[in-house]
Amino acid sequence: MAAELEVKKPSWVDSTREYLTDIRSEMKRVTWPNRTQVESTTLVVILSVFVFAAYFKLVDSVIAVTVTRAYNALVK
Repeated sequence: MAAELEVKKPSWVDSTREYLTDIRSEMKRVTWPNRTQVESTTLVVILSVFVFAAYFKLVDSVIAVTVTRAYNALVK
């Protein structure tokens, strides 16, 4: 009776085959961006990186000056 209830576990080959089949079917449903969309989003990312870099440089400079002044005031 216990043998009848036992469910056979699929082999790793079968699992891998099913996984790859699922990937293939999902990739057919993907809507890929066109070249213009890719170029515009890439430009936005590059500009954002430079804006954030400038912001962090400014914040770092302000913190460095503040810490240096505080240190010099405490040492004297």
